[in-house]
Amino acid sequence: MHQHPSPDSPSMLRIATASLAGTAIEFYDFFAYGTAAALVLGPLFFPSFSPLAATLAAFGTFGVGFLARPLGSVVFGHIGDRYGRRPVLLGSLLLTGVATVAVGCVPSYASIGIAAPLLLLALRFLQGLGLGGEWGGAVLLTAEHAPERRRGLWSSFPQMGPAVGFLMANGLVLVLSGTLSDAQFTSWGWRVPFWGAGLLALVGLWLRRAVEETPEFRALTETDRRADAPLTEVVRDHWRLLLLTAGAMAVGYAVFYAVTTWSLAYATGRLGVDRTVMLTCVMAAILVKGLATPLVAVLGDRWGRRPLCLAGSAACALWMFPFVALLRTGEPLPITVGCVGALLGMVTVFAVVGAYLPELYAPRIRCTGAAVGYNLGGVLGGALTPLVATALADGSGPPWGVAVYLTVIALVSLGCFALLPETHPVLARARADRGAGTGTGATEAAAPA
Repeated sequence: MHQHPSPDSPSMLRIATASLAGTAIEFYDFFAYGTAAALVLGPLFFPSFSPLAATLAAFGTFGVGFLARPLGSVVFGHIGDRYGRRPVLLGSLLLTGVATVAVGCVPSYASIGIAAPLLLLALRFLQGLGLGGEWGGAVLLTAEHAPERRRGLWSSFPQMGPAVGFLMANGLVLVLSGTLSDAQFTSWGWRVPFWGAGLLALVGLWLRRAVEETPEFRALTETDRRADAPLTEVVRDHWRLLLLTAGAMAVGYAVFYAVTTWSLAYATGRLGVDRTVMLTCVMAAILVKGLATPLVAVLGDRWGRRPLCLAGSAACALWMFPFVALLRTGEPLPITVGCVGALLGMVTVFAVVGAYLPELYAPRIRCTGAAVGYNLGGVLGGALTPLVATALADGSGPPWGVAVYLTVIALVSLGCFALLPETHPVLARARADRGAGTGTGATEAAAPA
């Protein structure tokens, strides 16, 4: 990857801030839907279902967004690898913003019948399509501009976007939940965060308007080395890497949505925890996660990407049973501790993948390969987790089945990371030099970075 001459230049800070703002806004849109699905969408759009079935149906529409994300990463990844990273940043943000505002305008089932959940599904699909393109563009913008010794730190800025977006979306829901009656919140209050997405999207587009194309893509264009069919090249030549990437990413998604979506529905619906109290517990954990992200990324720049990913996956596997036990108490402090522990394990992985995934793929297919792998992990870990966890928790006792499910996913991701190479440029070169010096050769090699 390109080495920027000045690690602390104002331009690098401006680029990273633009990436952070965009991912924060797009994840705000995505999380506003997840919170609404946990709290109100079931009764409003699936009123003839039982409470459990309505929750499952609402989470089903939530899952559609994840199913759309790999398709979005294919479409926008092709644009990013053929025409530049910058168009991806603008197009994905615009699509997600428009779809999110539209969700807030969909009438309930009582008003238009079956058309209501069908519209919800279609708009959720468009949300996922846009978000599938956002991550690849935002991460590559910072990773390909950043100096290699601090690439992990700068690439962690977009990775802070989900925490910021969650806090914005749920902070607004928390205010509305605390100031409106249940009837008002159910009638129109839940729609306000979706309407607010329009203003946020305009702010994001303004911040990104002057972002320059990355040096890596300019070099590809000048030498005419752009991939004609990047997805075909990734699937044909790097299918094993793509599958390992997807499996590795699953743990972060599974843990994150178990904490932020499933636990919210379970605690309020099954344990009787007040909605405002539970939102506060989850938001406290998200705040810790967001603050920890750049700190973990700095460790990744020092010790490498892979050791942090292995440690984070192992921590998640060890913490899932304590997480469920603490949640089951129904008490705010234990719930918060359980959520913080789970998200610290998750962020130990996700703080460094902004640098790790782009370094795994060659520049000509990087936007497609990194984004498709990342979003396939979202299908495996994010789309299914609220559905599976809700079904497994359907009983009077502690939901240990949820802990088993999450632990298995963490172990699968741990195995995938064990099979992936270290990609930190300095550490990888040092390992290669040691191998050459002993005549044994390097045991691992990442794609050219």
